[in-house]
Amino acid sequence: MITGDGKSLGVLTLAEALAKARAMGLDLIEIAPTANPPVAKIMDFGKFKYERERGEREHRPKKTGGEVKSIRIGFKTGKHDLEVRALQAKKFLERGDMVNVLLALRGREKAHRPLAQTKFQEFLKLIPIDITLDGSPRSIPQGILGMIRRAS
Repeated sequence: MITGDGKSLGVLTLAEALAKARAMGLDLIEIAPTANPPVAKIMDFGKFKYERERGEREHRPKKTGGEVKSIRIGFKTGKHDLEVRALQAKKFLERGDMVNVLLALRGREKAHRPLAQTKFQEFLKLIPIDITLDGSPRSIPQGILGMIRRAS
């Protein structure tokens, strides 16, 4: 038998343990049922549940990738503007965010998807840090879409 603050009360029968818990106005919680004799704790059950959930949260893997930021470039975007967008993508990636890159195609530009693919790859080469592309760039009705993250 253990109290809520960790003090040992020794080995007690179930009836004695329940009586002691009622006298304190707390609950009797079985901690280790497979132990011989089983270990029980006198404490508030709500507090016990909270501490157990908090412990599980701390052991969960941390979320990686941060937010998802978007960068939109066009088929006719100039070299300098692409460099500015690449530096912006670098800033997002260094913060731990993932970046959604959309190369937007309008009207008859959609007929030149192979040229758009090369433009997309050129943009990725302009980003001054190591990146990984999640999958291959997808062709969508609005253009070409790709998700990038910082290389580990």
